[in-house]
Amino acid sequence: MMMMVMPPTPADLLRPFPHEWDGFYKGKTVVVTGAGGFIGSHLVEALVRLGATVKALVRYNSGSLWGHLEHLPTETLAHVQVVSGDITDASCVRTLLKGSDVVFHLAALIGIPYSYVAPQHYVNVNIQGTLNVLEMGRLLETPKIVHTSTSETYGTAKFTPITEAHPLQGQSPYSASKIGADALVESYFRSFGSPVAIIRPFNTYGPRQSARAFIPTVISQLLTQPNIQVGTLDTVRDLNFVTDTVAGFLAIGASKKTNGQVLNIGSGRAVSMRDVLKILLELEGRPLFPVLELSQERIRPEASEVFLLQADATKAKTLLGWESTVSLEEGLALTLESMKLQVDHYRKTGYHI
Repeated sequence: MMMMVMPPTPADLLRPFPHEWDGFYKGKTVVVTGAGGFIGSHLVEALVRLGATVKALVRYNSGSLWGHLEHLPTETLAHVQVVSGDITDASCVRTLLKGSDVVFHLAALIGIPYSYVAPQHYVNVNIQGTLNVLEMGRLLETPKIVHTSTSETYGTAKFTPITEAHPLQGQSPYSASKIGADALVESYFRSFGSPVAIIRPFNTYGPRQSARAFIPTVISQLLTQPNIQVGTLDTVRDLNFVTDTVAGFLAIGASKKTNGQVLNIGSGRAVSMRDVLKILLELEGRPLFPVLELSQERIRPEASEVFLLQADATKAKTLLGWESTVSLEEGLALTLESMKLQVDHYRKTGYHI
């Protein structure tokens, strides 16, 4: 019987480079909101490896499910206090933040299509939830809060590569809610001197990402279906493997130099979704031109679509020594191999809003 070889996990690829967070997190109490999500679960895993005690907030649900934290090894979860609650509940947030050394705030509603359906919900979670973290952090004198923004706040690029000085454009209710949250973070730094920083990741991908995103929805279909349903393939993105994004969080959280700063985390490489599809087909040994089915429901309203995002991460490299280390081809291969082992966890047909 052939033994199944597990691909390396993203935590195995958290490559060291000269930075301030060597040893910083050992013995620290670190809060991660949105810990059950894609990036949040990888961040929790990395923090435990670095010797931190982690308080991980997952949104309360009647099934007591922890999201992607369920997939972490038992020995990792032994160092994690999982807290079920809601970021929109200020008293819950106060209890969560008490005694913490660093807070990584990732909890948010992130699906752009759903923001067309429920914009009020996005305001409640993304803006009010962020305000709760900032205010409780101020009252408790939390030493550091890192707030998660998104490259979607830039809208379609007016110039490339995109620096942190690029105008912010609310091209969807989602991006508008994140712009509002970012402005609150900036206001707390200017008004109260709160030790806050904003990380602005460009498009992160990798194992555990949900099928609402392009790469996992294509891979799940590629592995199980003769045809592939897609929306537009002409959009261009700066894609970053999850370990690179996690390294950005860790570097920003450990540095006082980032207080009051916004930092892009991106590779600087712009690639179309058409080219991403070609790479995945080549990796899987499939014909370069399978039967593609255009799915209109996957296409955003024209004025809402963000056509081009490409990061200038010079600031993060200059201030922190951070840079992208995992190539797109390597990251896609790792994601593909990981999803082969978990393809049954994905719905392969239908549109996931």
